[in-house]
Amino acid sequence: MITPPTLVLDLDGTLVDTAPDLLATLNAVLAGERLPPVTLDQVRAMTGAGARALLERGMAAAGVVAGPERMDALFAAFIDYYAAHIADHSRPFPGALQALQRFSDAGWRLAVCTNKLEGLARLLLDALELTPRFAAIAGGDTFAFRKPHPGHILETVRLAGGEPGRAVMVGDSAADINAARAGGVPVIGMTFGYTDIPVVALNPDATLDHFDDLYDAAIRLLPARIAAAGA
Repeated sequence: MITPPTLVLDLDGTLVDTAPDLLATLNAVLAGERLPPVTLDQVRAMTGAGARALLERGMAAAGVVAGPERMDALFAAFIDYYAAHIADHSRPFPGALQALQRFSDAGWRLAVCTNKLEGLARLLLDALELTPRFAAIAGGDTFAFRKPHPGHILETVRLAGGEPGRAVMVGDSAADINAARAGGVPVIGMTFGYTDIPVVALNPDATLDHFDDLYDAAIRLLPARIAAAGA
């Protein structure tokens, strides 16, 4: 029996526009330190390596490098605030839900592979009523490695019951594209995401501006034998 193909999606900046709630959380923590706020554009460029990295980058933008103990305390405050406001303004990108349904109807397995903490990823997907759509949800702390390590994507595919050789990755940043490339998984870059480097400059296998084109692009990137089987 042929294993169905797997579509693996990054979360922040790919599947869900989380920047407004990440911005509000970061600025709340910065305000507590009497530091100036950052802008939405800054947060979009800082996001992708996880919450702690976002906090560190936000502090650095204000010219502050906190010691480990202070960062631990600020990180805990960040997580508490964000968990309480995780879906105040975060929503799936236009066309995302319709695209997910099209893949499901065609028999694909769906998975999320994000550097966001798994607990926060699940909390967000629960709030948006998206959790049941996914065979696997892997966060930055699910395994002993995270993107750009290729194992993060490969193990997410296996967790979903799929095969890495029958998978396509969708992301918006260097972490996504480099991890997929290193793991031998075709990768689609979404241009509307969060990155300090234009996604086209990262040379994904395909670049898309909208979810409407995702299914056809994924089919084209599957090995010919899979596409021929009707996947």
